[in-house]
Amino acid sequence: MTDEPASGPGSFTLDTRLAGVLGGRTAQAIERAFGYTTVGDLLAHYARRYALRGELTALASLPLGENVTIVAEVLEVRVREMRQRRGSILEAKISDGTGILTLTFFNQKWRENDLRPGRRGIFAGKVGDYKGNRQLAHPDYQLFEDAGPSTDAAAKRWAEAPIAIYPATSTLASWQLANAIELLLDGLGPIEDPIPAGVRGERQLATFRDALRLVHRPEREADWKQGRRTLRFMEAFVLQTALLQRRAQLRTSPATPRTPTPTGALARFDATLPFELTDDQIVVGGEIARDLAEPWPMNRLVQGEVGSGKTLVALRAMLAVADSGGQAALLAPTEVLAGQHLRSIVKMLGPELSAELVPTLITGQLSAPERRKATLRAAAGQARIVVGTHALLGEKVSFADLGLVVVDEQHRFGVEQREALRLKGAQPHVLVLTATPIPRTVAMTVFGDLDISTITQLPAGRAGIETHVVPLALRPGWRSRVWDRLAEEIDLGRQGFVVCPAIDAKAVEDDGEEQPGPPPDGEASDAGPARAAASVASVFAELTAHPRFADRTVAQLHGRMPADEKDRVMRAFAAGGIDVLVATTVIEVGVDVPNASAMVVVDADRFGVSQLHQLRGRVGRGSVPGLCLLVTDAEPGSVALERVEAVAATLDGFELARVDLELRQEGDVLGANQSGGRSSLRLLRVARDGDLIADARELAATVVDEDPSLAGHPALAAAVRRRLDDEASGYLSKG
Repeated sequence: MTDEPASGPGSFTLDTRLAGVLGGRTAQAIERAFGYTTVGDLLAHYARRYALRGELTALASLPLGENVTIVAEVLEVRVREMRQRRGSILEAKISDGTGILTLTFFNQKWRENDLRPGRRGIFAGKVGDYKGNRQLAHPDYQLFEDAGPSTDAAAKRWAEAPIAIYPATSTLASWQLANAIELLLDGLGPIEDPIPAGVRGERQLATFRDALRLVHRPEREADWKQGRRTLRFMEAFVLQTALLQRRAQLRTSPATPRTPTPTGALARFDATLPFELTDDQIVVGGEIARDLAEPWPMNRLVQGEVGSGKTLVALRAMLAVADSGGQAALLAPTEVLAGQHLRSIVKMLGPELSAELVPTLITGQLSAPERRKATLRAAAGQARIVVGTHALLGEKVSFADLGLVVVDEQHRFGVEQREALRLKGAQPHVLVLTATPIPRTVAMTVFGDLDISTITQLPAGRAGIETHVVPLALRPGWRSRVWDRLAEEIDLGRQGFVVCPAIDAKAVEDDGEEQPGPPPDGEASDAGPARAAASVASVFAELTAHPRFADRTVAQLHGRMPADEKDRVMRAFAAGGIDVLVATTVIEVGVDVPNASAMVVVDADRFGVSQLHQLRGRVGRGSVPGLCLLVTDAEPGSVALERVEAVAATLDGFELARVDLELRQEGDVLGANQSGGRSSLRLLRVARDGDLIADARELAATVVDEDPSLAGHPALAAAVRRRLDDEASGYLSKG
């Protein structure tokens, strides 16, 4: 595997560059495949599973089109000449004792000397199909050598030693990675433990060095299990230390306290509210007010159910900042949502406060004169409330006194984007909003540097929502009933949404939201043959041709439309001038039309649980009861259908977050755009390791409280630096 000799034993550390150990070509191949550049990076590339030399792989379960690594035995080998052209084909049949898989090599007759019947080994390649039979064309393989002329006990140990099967690529086989890792282990010098000795002893953990040996060179099953247990705890401990250290650093940064005045904007706003705040809004509002009054920056996440009034809570915080002479900036993920927020804020403030605070919109689609006017208002401090999209992050946008940054739907933004806005002020307070409920373990793992507030109560007067699954795989005739049911709602004077995953036959809406990802390594998808996603264009054509909608106004909305056109459509829909809006997920969050009663999601199985819950939250927002129809072609018994049925079974977003985590078994729940390097968990699984994460956080808090800079814990400080990638390291170092 290596192209240059490695250094001698004990001559390098976890921070040594791979190029100096494995050689330039090999190091480049590993960096291209996985992004690893140091010894520590590659040693943290843990096995996906472990196989035994006497254990075979169930060949019948291998998914077509997937790259697989399997253990099998050679049954027979034969070479035949090609008929149409010069050359030969070598075919080797391998078996797991029940199924048979064919290995095919062109013009490589010499492999007949290797692939002798009875030999066992590891084979890697892409599963293909030839005349109805599974095959691997030109696979890589490594055959097991005999144990050699040693004792029976040694031979038994060799036969029973687990073989690490590493996550691999089409260019780097599992055993090539194993060989590289062997070199690293042989040459690695002394390494210190990030976990304090007392904690390690109390938790019965191995040393860091021993844990690496146990997971990469196990002699028995208990070895890799013990190694993984140690490394999993260490991962949680290091991660929680990093998050708590960030939190402690923020508390040392000076910030301007922001407190409302007795006769200021907040007091006048509260006096004109036509309804009472919910108990949760009062509690969370109090937490935010106390944070804003401190001489250090607030860093708070407010999570709440769809329609629970988070925007109102955020607006009250903005008004408190305005009272102190400061400005607030609200960052929204889409232009539709930014425009909706501005209109909602102006409406809630009323004409007098709006004239005083000058709420201003900044988006990329503004005309040059409009944008120039908006940026001047922000720079001069005339606009006390600025709402915008990514355009707020541009160099030409500045503020006179940015006191509060509000990030709506935080999962749509990367760490650096949020940080770019924060740096436009002198240590502004930060308030992050999400309508995607977060399980406790995810909150600790991804947002452990934030204080968290939760709003679960919905405002009084909501009529509620009924949700039904429409399983077309079982009941294909029900599609027509979906449109009839939508028409019935329209006939009552109400409005409806129809949401599709794609814009047209060629374009899926890219709104930054996670979609259900591919299956884990080695697992087959249950989705069946690929089918085209339902599109706005096709469903719009279907509805406009439908007799029930002949005299109804049906319109489209998607991300490729010009901003002014999107704004015009949303205004018309909000005013009741459009009966049915066929859209992508641009209407997922923030769109508030109380008269909208029907939500039809076509191809519902193509959306995540949190997305479906968000979409459903667009209806039932007033006194009109909501109806949500989740239309799906997912097969009975599939995870895709189970996900859709889970949404229909409850309106409790926090319960759905728990279900989603279990169904996805991590999946993209910690996607990279959510939290930079903090998302790339190796062994830790938030769906499974909640108690371990909580235990590690408590221990890490003790360390950070006593030693915020980790000066007395150099190994832990080094582990924190290694744990975070460049993006997150930059984020944590900014203050």
